[in-house]
Amino acid sequence: MSEDEKTPARQIITDYAQSHFRYFRTADGTVYAQRNGHPVARPIRSQGTTGSHRQELMVGLFRDGIGVFNGTAMKEALDLIEALALTEDVQPVHIRVAPGFDGATWLDLGRSDGQSVRIHPTGWDIRTPDPREVCWRRTQLTGQLPLPAKDTNGKGIDLLMRLCNFATAETECLAIAWLIGCLGPSVPVPAPFLTGPQGAGKSTGGRMLVRIIEGMTGDLRRAPKDEENLIAAVAAGWVTALDNLSHMTPDLSDAMCCIVTGAENVKRALFTDGDVFRVGYRRPLLLTGIDVGVIRPDLAERLLPLRLERPKVRRTEDELWAEYAEALPVILGSLLDLTVKVRAAEAETPTDLRMA
Repeated sequence: MSEDEKTPARQIITDYAQSHFRYFRTADGTVYAQRNGHPVARPIRSQGTTGSHRQELMVGLFRDGIGVFNGTAMKEALDLIEALALTEDVQPVHIRVAPGFDGATWLDLGRSDGQSVRIHPTGWDIRTPDPREVCWRRTQLTGQLPLPAKDTNGKGIDLLMRLCNFATAETECLAIAWLIGCLGPSVPVPAPFLTGPQGAGKSTGGRMLVRIIEGMTGDLRRAPKDEENLIAAVAAGWVTALDNLSHMTPDLSDAMCCIVTGAENVKRALFTDGDVFRVGYRRPLLLTGIDVGVIRPDLAERLLPLRLERPKVRRTEDELWAEYAEALPVILGSLLDLTVKVRAAEAETPTDLRMA
């Protein structure tokens, strides 16, 4: 076969990609690639540590015996794929929690097989979502959750409360209500503010609450010194947890208000003269601290004070976290059971509450 009759490398790559992946764009114009039948999508231009679509293509072409291609051919193919995808329908991508069809919501378990939890007022089950219903986006902050246990009869809630040091039964109820709120993708929830004396286990209690939603790799962080870094961290995960707050600047207070109720950040796109890059965010927020001084009224209306007391019996961290890790599937299962009951109940929402 002459050189003129050979199929160009970029065409081989493009044909392979379009037969093995689905390409679509989000409202901000970012093009994503989604392996056929799999709910996890990756930006085709991503070079992140969670793996790029370019790497996916290279591995697939090699393992399927098609060949190894140089960078120029790969770039030309991805340029063409991206241009074609910009004419496709718009579909959103979600981190950890997503709305589904028929009044359902989904919880991403962070598993490589894509298995997720579908939560509906009639019950919950574990399945792989239809890629056209839910597209998951994964980042370094997306930890893996265990498969939740079925038929727990509320045992997991009791286990969690035994591990935490909440001061009153009312405080325990508020903590559980916040966790249920974290499983809803469209309704803002107040931010728990864990307070109490030194040694009350505020940081440990905060980690336990966060890891029910984010997995055992979820953790608390120091508050970033500038709003841009805070927004970047918020946009890359679902629950944002800030530890050991000792004071709140007006800018940090305003940023927290925006995180809870939702906002959008707009800045100039890199390597452009007039285009902009938009980042929308609204995430569950959790705070810990002893005394942060005067809290501004707009933030105070968005906080959920949770007081902890010092434990009567001390245990080592290794013992505590080993028990927690063993109980986590049951805790998550009980939380899902309770979430289903809450969503199935017909309750009137009070109209005298404000969080805006």
